[in-house]
Amino acid sequence: MSGAVNLGGQVLDGNLRPALGAVVGRLRPHVRNQLPPYPIIGGRLHQGKKPVVGEGSGSLGHRYDPFRLEYNPTQGVRVEALQLAPELTPERLHDRRLLLTQLDEVRRGLDSSQAVAALDAYQRQALEMLLGRQTLRLFDLSQEPVRLRQRYGLTRFGQSCLLARRLVEHRVPFVQVNWSNHVEAEEDAGDGGWDLHYRNFEILQNRHGPILDQVLSALLDDLHQRGLLEETLVVAVGEFGRTPIINDKIGRDHWEHCYCAVLAGGGVRGGLVFGESDERGERPRAYPCTPADLHATVLATLGITPEQARNLNLPTDGHVLEPLLS
Repeated sequence: MSGAVNLGGQVLDGNLRPALGAVVGRLRPHVRNQLPPYPIIGGRLHQGKKPVVGEGSGSLGHRYDPFRLEYNPTQGVRVEALQLAPELTPERLHDRRLLLTQLDEVRRGLDSSQAVAALDAYQRQALEMLLGRQTLRLFDLSQEPVRLRQRYGLTRFGQSCLLARRLVEHRVPFVQVNWSNHVEAEEDAGDGGWDLHYRNFEILQNRHGPILDQVLSALLDDLHQRGLLEETLVVAVGEFGRTPIINDKIGRDHWEHCYCAVLAGGGVRGGLVFGESDERGERPRAYPCTPADLHATVLATLGITPEQARNLNLPTDGHVLEPLLS
């Protein structure tokens, strides 16, 4: 997400590299102010009790943090930030906005800092989203045909990707969908998601694999039929691979030395297999790529230059994977 190698155990803070979504929010801001430029659908990604490095705004500041929402099979799409308290009607919210504007005029005479400007932008966007019925309708998946919802699959991940397509259709520039600990989990407390240290083959064959196949094919078909695929880059990737050796729990452990990604649309050549592992799947044998290379390639499809990347504390050691681009 940030182009850095995941070494594990680090907590997000303002000194880290910003995520791709935060960069896009900074350099390619969304033209419709009611919608944030960098939404993440799904729970936070964790390693143990600590968040995985890479999802936040890092050194860009909290103004570019992701906007989080989640699909629940029993509740639909829920956005905590958009829930009004029962006693707070839209009329009262408008009155509070007028009062806030008056207080801001006094405050600006005392403080002209960038922090105040960023806070003003947050307040304006939050109010526009709270009061905008169009925004709330966008999050209502019942607006979609039942047949299409079934095509994606009535799962957390399936409906989350359908929501992502709706956001893309409304010109949101960057959408991230997480398959995290609680997505399609066997237990309410979560089961680790793709972190398959146990029952690797059973879970992949019977649950994760079929769901991913159905959802990814539905998403690509849907984007293509709407004329959106050529201008939308779809990337499916994890933060590391799995060990070639099977452990005593019939699972695979963490392995950062060799893994793969799927790219489609957005000017990427279709039907191309780029790179090759050795016979044991331990190390790349042909055309090895790094996270920074993938990062540079995605930035190139977005029209973000290496100079812009350097100015925003992004990786500078990556190379664009030219054979992938048509």
